[in-house]
Amino acid sequence: MALRIGVFGGAFDPPHLAHVALARAALAQLQLDRLHALPTGHAWHKARTLSAAEHRLAMARQAFEDCAGVVVDDRELRRAGPTYTIDTLVALQAEYPGAQLHLLLGSDQALALPRWHRWQEILQIAIISVASRDDDANHPDAFDPDHPAPPLGGGRFQRLQVAAMPHSATDIRARVQAGLGIDHLVPAGVARYIEQHHLYLSA
Repeated sequence: MALRIGVFGGAFDPPHLAHVALARAALAQLQLDRLHALPTGHAWHKARTLSAAEHRLAMARQAFEDCAGVVVDDRELRRAGPTYTIDTLVALQAEYPGAQLHLLLGSDQALALPRWHRWQEILQIAIISVASRDDDANHPDAFDPDHPAPPLGGGRFQRLQVAAMPHSATDIRARVQAGLGIDHLVPAGVARYIEQHHLYLSA
């Protein structure tokens, strides 16, 4: 049987409970042998400057430490220049010959795929596993993995069912800056790390 390898990238600034829930859902529903959680390196597509790489890596390790099967992978942080998903997929394909790669995306990311660097190659290399929330049926603009619209119709998509969790890293950073609690939104180790390192206290 070929290995099933998950690929889960994100700024993780900070990682929160919805990230952990998505990772656990992917491991169980997709029967993954391993899930690589990859903090983004140079995020060319984000207007906001991300927190320092060492902080985001440390928080990701705290967030996923109890998730058996998750490997926090720092390759994108070590890569010079812009971070492109296709480069990570090609590298993992070489490391796991014959493995099936599953790229985890949210619905909004799946809709934006045609704007990604070398997106056609991404569709050739990986199955796109799209996180579908329980309430997506009420959102007509949500991406439908069962019927991807052109130009994505030639790709391989699958639905990853997750509970609706209105967690947002943007909101979490704002709560920290406002002095509000975040213990119900992030893993305990992440909350301690943010407090110890005084993260997100300035805009």
